[in-house]
Amino acid sequence: MARRPRPVHPGEILREDFLPDYGLTAGSLAKALLVPRDRIEKIIREKRAVTADTAARLGRLFGTTPQFWLNLQANYDLASLAVEDIDKIEPRAA
Repeated sequence: MARRPRPVHPGEILREDFLPDYGLTAGSLAKALLVPRDRIEKIIREKRAVTADTAARLGRLFGTTPQFWLNLQANYDLASLAVEDIDKIEPRAA
């Protein structure tokens, strides 16, 4: 069986690609986004998902779309699923 690549959490993208490029810390990003610092800290530690609210704020600040951040989260969530359980579900015909 082919090994699946490790899913990439949006917090990793934020931590590795955005914070250094913009010279931001978790605290300064939280302040710029007008959100609690622990929200950003949990996201960059990959302990919290990016919500629609956070995606909209990140999109506004970085000139991306909210959908960019939500797509990163959705891709991470789908790649992290326990596929074995889903494969046990019997499809139903309409």
